[in-house]
Amino acid sequence: MADDQRDGEKRPSPDALLEAAHRETRGRFKIFLGAAPGVGKTYEMLMSGRARLGDGVDVVIGVVETHGRAETQALIEGFEVIERASVAYKGRTLDEMDIDAVLARRPALVLVDELAHTNAPGSRHPKRYLDVLEILEAGIDVYTTLNVQHIESLNDVVAQITRVQVRETVPDSVIDRADDIEIIDITPDDLIKRLHEGKVYLPHVAKSAVQNYFSPGNLTALRELALRRTAQRVDEQLLRHMQANAIEGPWAAGERVLVCVDDDPRSPSLVRYAKRQADRLRGSWTAVHIEIPRSTTLSDAQKDRIAATLRLVGQLGGEAVTLPGHHVAREILRYAGENNVSHIIVGRSSEPRWHQFFRGSVSQDLIRHAGDISVHVISGRESASMPSRALTLARPRKFRPRPYLLSIAYVATAFVFGTLLSRTLDVRNIALAFLMAVLASAATAGLWPALFASLVGALTFNFFFLDPTYTFTIHDPEAVVAFFFFLCAAVITSNLTARVHRQATAARRRARTTEDLYLFSKKLAGAATLDDVLWATAYQISSMLNVRTVLLLPEGDTVAVRAGYPPDDTLVDADIAAAQWAWQHNRPAGRGADTLPGARRLYIPLITGQTPVGVVGLDNDKEGPLLTPEQQRLFNALADQAAIAIERIQLVDDVDEAKRAAEADKLRAALLTSISHDLKTPLAGILGAAGTLKDYPDDISPTDREELLSTVIDESERLNRFIANLLDMTRLESGATRPALAAHYLDDAVAAALRRAAKILSRHETRVSIPADLPMVTMDPVLFEQVLFNLFDNASKYAPPGTTVTVRAMRDAGMVVLQVLDEGPGVPEGELELIFDSFHRVRKKDHVQAGTGLGLSICRGFVEAMGGTITAANRHDRRGAVFTVRLRISDAVNIKKDEA
Repeated sequence: MADDQRDGEKRPSPDALLEAAHRETRGRFKIFLGAAPGVGKTYEMLMSGRARLGDGVDVVIGVVETHGRAETQALIEGFEVIERASVAYKGRTLDEMDIDAVLARRPALVLVDELAHTNAPGSRHPKRYLDVLEILEAGIDVYTTLNVQHIESLNDVVAQITRVQVRETVPDSVIDRADDIEIIDITPDDLIKRLHEGKVYLPHVAKSAVQNYFSPGNLTALRELALRRTAQRVDEQLLRHMQANAIEGPWAAGERVLVCVDDDPRSPSLVRYAKRQADRLRGSWTAVHIEIPRSTTLSDAQKDRIAATLRLVGQLGGEAVTLPGHHVAREILRYAGENNVSHIIVGRSSEPRWHQFFRGSVSQDLIRHAGDISVHVISGRESASMPSRALTLARPRKFRPRPYLLSIAYVATAFVFGTLLSRTLDVRNIALAFLMAVLASAATAGLWPALFASLVGALTFNFFFLDPTYTFTIHDPEAVVAFFFFLCAAVITSNLTARVHRQATAARRRARTTEDLYLFSKKLAGAATLDDVLWATAYQISSMLNVRTVLLLPEGDTVAVRAGYPPDDTLVDADIAAAQWAWQHNRPAGRGADTLPGARRLYIPLITGQTPVGVVGLDNDKEGPLLTPEQQRLFNALADQAAIAIERIQLVDDVDEAKRAAEADKLRAALLTSISHDLKTPLAGILGAAGTLKDYPDDISPTDREELLSTVIDESERLNRFIANLLDMTRLESGATRPALAAHYLDDAVAAALRRAAKILSRHETRVSIPADLPMVTMDPVLFEQVLFNLFDNASKYAPPGTTVTVRAMRDAGMVVLQVLDEGPGVPEGELELIFDSFHRVRKKDHVQAGTGLGLSICRGFVEAMGGTITAANRHDRRGAVFTVRLRISDAVNIKKDEA
């Protein structure tokens, strides 16, 4: 009854309703489609726009190309024309449609010529059709023009016909978004006449075009392509309209063929017949398999046969669909009505008449209820080349006695209860106890054990409870009637209960599969690395499909194993070739496939959109096809999720790599800037002083000579510091810096750094405050001396001459804190962390201190390598900066300085 009610309810398709709702929110899109240039698309678009303008619609011209045609130019008069945007490109100025001006103007309708046009570099979108899509999303209607040779799916066909490869194409998805397509068509003779009259190209160009592209044969073929593509789009619109409005088909506007397949060995011949029939009718075709609850009881051979038939559908260019249901004919007719199918092909039943009488016939049910749909019932024949034919000889499933023993136990229990009731109470309907045994058998053991329980229960009821007892003879006619109806009720009840049991089992299996897919998606969403994604995918596919799995990802020009479950990374030559072919051609290869079937595994590409991201290899120990139709759908769901997760990880890696490349470019540019400016300054001083000493050796006084030599030495030391900083940064970034950590006194390192920096601090006063009882710290004295030297160098640059540079230290819990304070201008608040970045220098108005900007970055690198920290802040008592270094107190036994 519930199924009948569902048959009577014709509900709109949710997908069609969602698409219709989306179309309501955007502008209407109309394409004027021509078979070739010069058929009058632009002219017809302007005429239609003028008609809308006459109806009071706000119409503007976004872009129209007249190509010097006077009649086209005359039609533009009266329209508001949006001024084009100028784009500079290689010394020229190109004019493109100003999409921002169109959106700001917000007309009701905009006319856009040449949809396939490529915009000038620097435009917002590389293609004009992307401009049109943005205008449509803003709720503005668009009229546009397009030639059939610019449609992406027909590009190679047009090139084969005309021997001209068109570079500018429009994706078919854009054509499918059109609300209306109007064919602009003239005969080849009229178009060639227009060419000769100079209405399409200039005369010398027209002559060459007629001899090559615009031949009568080419134009006839292009006209057919345009008409067929438009008819295909109109057929899709009709189907969507029927689905959105719950209109029951078929409407004989186009031919659609539906073939019904199952585990019958004749199904491949039905598929081939459907292919031939669709070709004769010039229509599309689909193969449908209805998966009923009883399908769970099919043998592996039968499931493999269904899988092979559905693969044949894909090889022949059809669409394979698997639908769950309870009644085969009813589900087929529902699908046919929803998809405007005009022809149904079904095989003639080979079951005996009595079997069809009790269980029904799919073909008869289709003929009885098909209405206006034509039903083709063909006999078909088993194909000798069917790869799964040999599987029909597989050994049948072993008989399992346990369910039947369980049924006997239920009947025995019913007999005990019946005996007790008959002796203690005057209960006449003892048959109900045996009926309960039948129900229990059907619910727990299945159909055949339930039928067995029905027979055993009926005989037991007759033998022990119907007079005369202990015989199978029945004297009372009323008892005969009771026995007959008990047996009928038991059979019917066992069938119904077993059906409910199968449905519940199928529902539990689907729920379990859905739960596994949900958990798998959560696991992939939380995976942070590519290895986590690959191992999770391999384990999930293996556990859910009971196969062995390997995952291969591209490495250069080949693919290599990255994960497997159970772990196995050994591939023979045939497997390597199959995996490589699957990756390169984006199609399955290997075991059971058309290509390289001798491989051990079946290799299937993992695809996102149209881009493969890897290859998955599957195998198991059974013969025949690897996956049943149900397993194939499950694998597709797992593979889609895995491919998206792999692409997500790769995109994150690409973004990180792009960031690193950008950072490297930034560092390289900063390094070049430092070399070209800061390193050039000391070199200039050295060259100047040395040149003076060489050119004027006798004219220079001893005092000037001493000053020039000091300049050479000072600038050489300055240059040496720059180069040392560059080398230190290179060591840090390459990880070559390995500090020799040991226990040392802090004041020794401070004294050594001050002696080394005496010259650069000569114009400043230095104060040192380090307690005598300060414990030893864990550090590398050479690296720490360089840290202090860089801090002193930084203070000498920014603090004015005559100011004080202070060094002080103190103990803080398990750390020793050393601070270097200057009396300079301080650090801007927004740059307290940036000053430790490589090549960063604090800018004060228009002045930047000389240097490479590496000193503080090296300080942080060395301090952190020694297990410490360094921070920058501004002083609170006066102007100036303070740099704080924190180092760990050594675990070694500390000896007082004076005792040492």
